[in-house]
Amino acid sequence: MVETVFMAELSWPEWREKIEGGAIIFIPIGATEQHGPHLPLNVDVILPTAVCEAVARNTGGLVAPSLAYGYKSMPRSGGGQSFPGTASLDANTLSLMLRDIIRDMGVHGVRRFVLVNGHFENTWPVVEGLDLALRELRRDGIADVTAMRLEYWDFVKQATLDRIFPDGFPGTELEHASLIETSLMLKLRPDLVDVSKIPQEGRASFPPYDIFPPPPGYLRESGVLADARGASAEIGEWLLHDHVSMITAAVKKEFGL
Repeated sequence: MVETVFMAELSWPEWREKIEGGAIIFIPIGATEQHGPHLPLNVDVILPTAVCEAVARNTGGLVAPSLAYGYKSMPRSGGGQSFPGTASLDANTLSLMLRDIIRDMGVHGVRRFVLVNGHFENTWPVVEGLDLALRELRRDGIADVTAMRLEYWDFVKQATLDRIFPDGFPGTELEHASLIETSLMLKLRPDLVDVSKIPQEGRASFPPYDIFPPPPGYLRESGVLADARGASAEIGEWLLHDHVSMITAAVKKEFGL
């Protein structure tokens, strides 16, 4: 059997053997979206895929092909729709893609899933897709499928955030293309980061509501919402350690590993 955690690299008999052994399927769900002038469009794919790979190795699981497109980016969390290169899905499209993937894998024997989200706006379309898949599987007599759904960035110790942000954490919604994502990319794919192009704008400020269409000056010109200066591979290592260790523990707890 091929020694890999990526299911697409297995033959179908190898995949079936893993599933019959109870392997969990991890599904990274990302986006193709602007991440400032210093980061690539596929940040939201690279990061959840790396987390899934590490946790799958810790739990004997398999990583499904990453979903590279996500729901539309809103102005207060990046405003990707206004930037060239961003390519997004309607919420219903994303939900139906997930429904079909989970349903088909369930029909072929998968009973345990972990959906790892890497893009802020994906949350509720992912919930809908999972709910639709489980509903259809139950309709067809398959009622023993269990799934976890999570955002990898929620799994970080407060001590780590305090260490990175001694003046206070600005909040996940402002970390788009900022210090956290830049540090993780410097750890995982430094070849795709150009630190010389990190903007010097500091932290964005938005009202607690959305305006459609966004008025002039509402969007950050760079697409970066907080300060990425000071990002480093070392910080990325701290974050990745928390993400992987804490998600591994949660998966083992929920699935009795």
